[in-house]
Amino acid sequence: MSRFPLLSAIRPLLDRRLWTLVLSILLASGAQAETKTESDAPEFVRVKKNASERPVALQTAIAHYASKDGALKIDLVGAVHIGEDSYYQELNKRFKGYDAVMYELVAPEGTRVPKGHKGTGSPVSGLQNGMKDMLELEFQLEKVDYSPDNFVHADMSPEEFAKDMEARGDGLLHMFARAMGQGLVQQSKGDTSDAAIMMALFSSNRAMKLRRVFASQISDMDNAMKAIEGENGSTIISQRNAKAFEVMGKSIKDGKKNIAVFYGAGHLEDMHDRLKKDFGMELKSVEYLDAWKLE
Repeated sequence: MSRFPLLSAIRPLLDRRLWTLVLSILLASGAQAETKTESDAPEFVRVKKNASERPVALQTAIAHYASKDGALKIDLVGAVHIGEDSYYQELNKRFKGYDAVMYELVAPEGTRVPKGHKGTGSPVSGLQNGMKDMLELEFQLEKVDYSPDNFVHADMSPEEFAKDMEARGDGLLHMFARAMGQGLVQQSKGDTSDAAIMMALFSSNRAMKLRRVFASQISDMDNAMKAIEGENGSTIISQRNAKAFEVMGKSIKDGKKNIAVFYGAGHLEDMHDRLKKDFGMELKSVEYLDAWKLE
């Protein structure tokens, strides 16, 4: 057994090419396929800095949209899957005010998440829990209360997910290959994140130093997700978004007028474009919540 169990546990993350893919999925921050036109979407995840340009918080957006007649209101609520307890408690308070909250989770149709759920047992869920412990944060599924009646499962089932990936010729190996190419580009530019991670690991303030390093990667996630998505989108982002909006459309037909779409921040640029194009919605305002403290 290794003399340095923490280092052994996160060793795979120190490969820049794998790290790019893992962080994109864990934090769900990113962009759309390269074939899409330039979007006018706001930043759905950002690093807030003080007057001295020192990072103080990783933030996610709540973007407020309305139909032209004001009868329908839809909020895109960005999420990171690990965050501060205070962040999730604030979200819980806000969700009480919606007619319906569309939430993501690849699970059988109509799944209800029990309060305090510990995760799905999947490899991604395991990685998220590992990141939670490493960064001394909380896991979304444990802290968000999905039990209220206004929560609506709006995601693919595992069978739909697998079928779509197969039909598209998609898969983790393909995404790893695209991410590896992006990682090599970053290495050629002299990226120093690997060294920063190593220094943070052996710091006396390890969790906070790692948070700062990981948060700084957000500015590179656009290119990372473009590589992972490929030229025709992907099951992970564009196809799940289509499913979420199909479910949302049913809620609108059922008379819901004030709706939240609670999805990973990387899904929301595409959702912004769909709201404008397919639903005739207009962006009215954007606010930000602190998901991670960085000082």
